[in-house]
Amino acid sequence: MSSSDRSETVDGRRSYEVRTYGCQMNVHDSERLSGLLEDAGYVRAPEDADGDADVVVFNTCAVRENADNKLYGNLGRLAPMKTKRPGMQIAVGGCLAQKDRDTIVRRAPWVDVVFGTHNIGKLPVLLERARVQEEAQVEIAESLEAFPSTLPTRRESAYAAWVSISVGCNNTCTFCIVPALRGKEKDRRTGDILAEIEALVAEGVSEITLLGQNVNAYGSDIGDREAFSKLLRACGRIEGLERVRFTSPHPRDFTDDVIAAMAETPNVMPQLHMPMQSGSDGILKAMRRSYRQERFLGIIEKVRAAMPDAAISTDIIVGFPGETEEDFEQTMHAVREARFANAFTFQYSKRPGTPAAEMPGQIPKAVVQERYMRLSALQEEISWDENKKQVGRTLEIMVAEGEGRKDGATHRLSGRAPDNRLVHFTKPDGEVRPGDVVTVEITYAAPHHLLAEGTPLGVRRTRSGDAWEKRNAVPATKPSGVMLGLPRVGAPAPLPVAAAPGCGCD
Repeated sequence: MSSSDRSETVDGRRSYEVRTYGCQMNVHDSERLSGLLEDAGYVRAPEDADGDADVVVFNTCAVRENADNKLYGNLGRLAPMKTKRPGMQIAVGGCLAQKDRDTIVRRAPWVDVVFGTHNIGKLPVLLERARVQEEAQVEIAESLEAFPSTLPTRRESAYAAWVSISVGCNNTCTFCIVPALRGKEKDRRTGDILAEIEALVAEGVSEITLLGQNVNAYGSDIGDREAFSKLLRACGRIEGLERVRFTSPHPRDFTDDVIAAMAETPNVMPQLHMPMQSGSDGILKAMRRSYRQERFLGIIEKVRAAMPDAAISTDIIVGFPGETEEDFEQTMHAVREARFANAFTFQYSKRPGTPAAEMPGQIPKAVVQERYMRLSALQEEISWDENKKQVGRTLEIMVAEGEGRKDGATHRLSGRAPDNRLVHFTKPDGEVRPGDVVTVEITYAAPHHLLAEGTPLGVRRTRSGDAWEKRNAVPATKPSGVMLGLPRVGAPAPLPVAAAPGCGCD
């Protein structure tokens, strides 16, 4: 069947594909976009559609310097497909859409819809308007119209979910454009958060990740500095919720009550991802990061004192403007002291619209690359050493879907330990489903994963595994169609049982 013949799919519904770039907040938003489209009557295109869908949505990121080049390159590849396929629509949303607005339609006039970070709920209506009016619809809201978690969702996982607790950011880091595109921090009501989590658990979810651009600043709207630690403890009282994680916290707001809540709440996992960005006090000041190396390492020390088995990871930028060899050596020193389980290291690139892009002392690419390689080699060595300490331990692994690319060839399964380390383990004789929990003994460590090569010590079937099995056994029901935003007559439909599954620059 040719592309031009595929204007309709199963049951006469139009197909959609969502392409996601960037941070966890974009992943979270894409699940909302998928949910909105399916609620409006669309059906998801096959995984290998590669643009061969009736609607293709780009959820963009503006953090990297070449983000726009990547977008326009992808849009250019779709232009001939759209010419051959009458009725095909292309939509662009996310941070780059919020930043560039009319520029997108000017450079790619075949785009049908441009929407921003604050009005993702309008996508189905904008697509229908573009179809009826036969012209591009550009709608960028300047402030949040609806908290994303109130929108329909197509979650990628039956057993694990993102739960957004805040949107936006009040920080002014010189390398980051997110506050300008996502707006000031806005906290969600605690009761709404907990109600969503309880609904998710009722559906079979057993692991949630609390999500925010600056997650541990939660409570700033109401002036409660301990609101985040209280939220963690409240999660600990939800029956059936086995694992709680959060990302990404900021060192400025990482207080002792949060550490205590993590250590004292059994279902809060011994894992912390906290961006350091640099180990140099001078560079941290130029970045407008409100802490210094001593403060950061002090937090790490307190976390390890309270949770000796905690796995700590971070983000690091190499080659920030003005970074000297001495500055870089301070970063290397901090990495040696912190002994991160892993680190996401980035070569600095200009983010258009940020103060850092105009700073003097931009570092030559060759210098940045050489420093990056040194840092990567050091962290690889540390990650391997830290993983070797796991050999001989008995761990409970939540079976994951799609984590092990070689599982089919190796006859293994994969999953995550409580500290979020990736573990590949021998497949048990009996049935094991994603969401179930397997007890294994670690026998081998590599820098980025662990192996449990013996027979698993135990398998626990879970409600999450039941939920995964149910999702994969029941065909999707046909949703209602989309209208132009007109209200329906009569009583509103009942709310679904659940709604649910940022930028790592914090």
